[in-house]
Amino acid sequence: MGFVDIGAVAMLTNPDSGHGRARHSTERAMATFRDAGVEVLTFQGRTTEDSRRLTREAVESGRFDAIVVCGGDGMINVVLQETAGTQIPVGVIPAGTGNDHAREHDLPRTSPEAAAEVIAAGFTVTTDLGRITDAAGGTRWFGTVMTAGFDSLVSDRANRMTWPHGSARYNLSIAAELINLRPLSFSMTLHGRHAVPGETGLVEGSSLELCGSAMLAAFGNTRTYGGGLPVCPFANHRDGLLEVTLVDPVNRVRFASCMARILRGTHVELPEVHSFRVRSARVWVHGVDAYADGERMADLPVTVEAVPTAGKFIVPAP
Repeated sequence: MGFVDIGAVAMLTNPDSGHGRARHSTERAMATFRDAGVEVLTFQGRTTEDSRRLTREAVESGRFDAIVVCGGDGMINVVLQETAGTQIPVGVIPAGTGNDHAREHDLPRTSPEAAAEVIAAGFTVTTDLGRITDAAGGTRWFGTVMTAGFDSLVSDRANRMTWPHGSARYNLSIAAELINLRPLSFSMTLHGRHAVPGETGLVEGSSLELCGSAMLAAFGNTRTYGGGLPVCPFANHRDGLLEVTLVDPVNRVRFASCMARILRGTHVELPEVHSFRVRSARVWVHGVDAYADGERMADLPVTVEAVPTAGKFIVPAP
């Protein structure tokens, strides 16, 4: 934690992010950087892999004091694949649909100029990141929440929609997926357990095996997904743990009520909702893929874990 000098940044852009919002946000942020005397190199990949390559080259060049993303959570995820575990901080000009990274780090979400000023000031913090390891040993990083259940199906539908924008798109996807609602078979082993608020009698560091059916499974490095839905309200991105939210099989009406409670973060009070805090988990759910930061990550099964201090972000100074 502390200030770093920001003299030059490499900024990943996507003009289509946020339905064209990123194009205007980039222009406005660039003007602010120029006024602050910050040199900016913008780059845009043709594909996700191309964006990763360009980010990797920027990191390895040693020319830049930060990698900046002008876009949403999916673009931040691209950059995290190359900056995780390095000392290169990530700055964010929020211009996506959900902007959950920006929410978690209290970044300005409506003013590209204000977000650029935060980056130019150069106050950085280290954070945990989530790491997903698939059956073949491949790894992916994420900053917010990994999902494996109903919420994965919702993310898949939301990514295919062009309207509406923001959290309204996610809420509409929830309504659409409720029509096809069904319990999903799962197995899960939780390692390195720690107590959630109000839990007593837990042997910290213990493991727990779970097997059965569930509606929803979320693994939070941070609290929100889907544009501000606090599915993991106890998550803390600096405690070395993931918060797991698991919802038992219930009927459609009851599950809709549970989802409405997620909007307020009060779903954890329901008897069908279970919360755990763990260092890692081995997860398999039938018929769905693992999603994180709103993007598809891997086929299940996977191991998901919190990696302390793997991330570094530029945030408003306290």
